[in-house]
Amino acid sequence: MEAAMTDVLAPSTGAGRVHPATRAETSARRSTPVTRDSSVDAIRVALLVVVFALHAMMVGVSVGPDGPVLENALEGRPWFAAVSWVVQIMPLFFIAGGFSSFHHWRSMRSRGASGADYVRARVERLVRPAVVLVAVVAAALVALSLAGLPPEMVATAGFRIGQPLWFLGVYLATSALVPLMVRAHERARVLTPVALLAGVVAVDMLRFSTGLDGIGFLNLLLVWLLVQQLGFHLADGALDRLSPAALWSIAAGALALLVALTAATPYSADMYENLNPPTVCLVVLGVAQLALFQLARPRIRAWVDRADASRPISAVGERAMTVYLWHMPVLVGLAGALLVANAAFGLPLPAPMSADWWATRPLWLSAAAVVVVCVTLVFARFERARNAAPRPAATSRRAAALDAVCGVAGVAVVLVSGFGPVQAGIALALLTIALHGSENIGPVLARATTALRVQRRSRRNGIAMASQAATTA
Repeated sequence: MEAAMTDVLAPSTGAGRVHPATRAETSARRSTPVTRDSSVDAIRVALLVVVFALHAMMVGVSVGPDGPVLENALEGRPWFAAVSWVVQIMPLFFIAGGFSSFHHWRSMRSRGASGADYVRARVERLVRPAVVLVAVVAAALVALSLAGLPPEMVATAGFRIGQPLWFLGVYLATSALVPLMVRAHERARVLTPVALLAGVVAVDMLRFSTGLDGIGFLNLLLVWLLVQQLGFHLADGALDRLSPAALWSIAAGALALLVALTAATPYSADMYENLNPPTVCLVVLGVAQLALFQLARPRIRAWVDRADASRPISAVGERAMTVYLWHMPVLVGLAGALLVANAAFGLPLPAPMSADWWATRPLWLSAAAVVVVCVTLVFARFERARNAAPRPAATSRRAAALDAVCGVAGVAVVLVSGFGPVQAGIALALLTIALHGSENIGPVLARATTALRVQRRSRRNGIAMASQAATTA
């Protein structure tokens, strides 16, 4: 989820030297700005709103016979499968990301930046807000445990907060592969997605034939790389050459294929079940979303111009990752506040899906949106670099790859294991390496060690002087 109306800047170095990625991007800004498209920027903000609203509707808070209940209010509802075809918008998210990444990388490349420079810029941009999230959430959950909150509730809160982090991990991985995948697109525009599609189908078939669902997680990379490639086709103008009739035919054909897949094969009709692990159904849905979006782009552009909406779109886009990362902690925190209010003064907590529950949803959504905005204003400053740490004048491919792996691994630790103190410590260590760069972490640690030694020496000298003064007195 990159910024909607701005591009990622790599940090400058200390000592007056500028990192090559910074020089390339700054030069590109001054002479040939990165291609922007108001329809893509607008749809990414709209998709972010859909994600927030859907997750807010999933929050079910009530009190059962055995005590407080935190649940997914939409899980297991028979009607949700049909709704999921509309609200499962992750394929379009990755398509829009592919569009922006395509132009961003080609602009950097035209100004002399290397693939490693691009990867470093993306890792820093995506990891920085994640470091703050992991540290704050882990500290808050530890504090709640020490305050006497039941361990099962703390674990549930950590699990719910961690669920959306899968997107960050996968987006880090696909972003790190953008230079490679753009090169593949330029050399084999058709063969590349066909090869990825073959891999996706093979993983699905192996999973269903063996009954081993874990195999399906190989598609966490294959599915989203393939959907990102669709964004490359959007970015290079291939879809602009298609007539509206052709686009409608593509959308209708994709949806018809999706109906056939979910009706006559093991694939679920619930597009959110097809998300974990990802299946070819999300690719087919992405093709339909791509065609429909291409049809809507002229009207979206016209609306942005007519409503003069570019400024608010830019404001949200610049804080998009902060909104995404913090909306779930906010929702979980508000759910906890409802339980406290219920225990303190009997605030009614209607059962999910009851008439009273539906009646309170507008107030719930409004309150959650206000709090998310406030939290975003507090933490958005961490999304952009202010005073970046010094780094080598050039980044090697090996170091950039290691940094990306550390970033993905750091996210995976809390996603799989939760926000316990040990897990959070490991995640923060990995994310810190990714943020500062494996080539730069040694000097950073050396400076920190030196500062600690100086502080200890000063403390010892102070104690010695105080003792000597006391003896003299």
